Amino acid sequence: MPSGPNPATPAWPPKSAPRLFVPTLLAEGASIAIEGSQAHYLAKVMRVATDDAVILCDNVTGEWLTNVVSTGKRAVTLEVERRLSNREEVPDFTLCAALLKKPSFDLVLEKAAELGVRRIQPVITQRCVADKLNLDRARAILIEAAEQCARTALPEIAAPIKLNALLSGWDQDRALFFADENGGQPAAPAFSAHGGPAALLIGPEGGFDEAERSVIRSAPQSRAISLGPRILRGETASIAATAIWMEAAGDWHK
Repeated sequence: MPSGPNPATPAWPPKSAPRLFVPTLLAEGASIAIEGSQAHYLAKVMRVATDDAVILCDNVTGEWLTNVVSTGKRAVTLEVERRLSNREEVPDFTLCAALLKKPSFDLVLEKAAELGVRRIQPVITQRCVADKLNLDRARAILIEAAEQCARTALPEIAAPIKLNALLSGWDQDRALFFADENGGQPAAPAFSAHGGPAALLIGPEGGFDEAERSVIRSAPQSRAISLGPRILRGETASIAATAIWMEAAGDWHK
């Protein structure tokens, strides 16, 4: 009796394979010891076993397939098998977001990582309700978001800077779009008409005050944009405008 068609070979590595960013440069054949919270995640949460696949990214060379060699109480040892892809290319785009309350700014960080932002520059303005940011915690949020959405590049994040200092040290080769609640060119056509390095400045919960708005508008590279007819929360404005930029820059057409 003729046998039926052979079953399809399962994809390898499986889509469910854990993904981690590591600080070590990866190369074929290398042995990598995963320790601390990442080891706990692999061994206790994902319950990996010998020969299971784990995908590692080093934020330099790309993503790599590794296999579990051994698991212990304090470490999981992996062997690098082969590179799966090079580090991704993203538009030269910086999100300059005013600091918000912690849960709201956490959301900005998470979604900026998911959307493909290259750099994040937190900004302190007159109406900010926060003036400090735990950079280690912020990086952890970015890493977790990047791992979950299969990014191979981590967004850079800088220490918070006051608005005047940001503007006084501005790179004259980089356009500065800022969301002005008093109006400006619609965001989509403004972004589409620009082809070089750019940044987007988003204000805090209460928006920019009049003095700040005047200083921003007087900056040579400043370009006021509108995000539509409704008043948006700071986190919503950051996420929506970043999504518009990525589409206009062609990132969503890849």
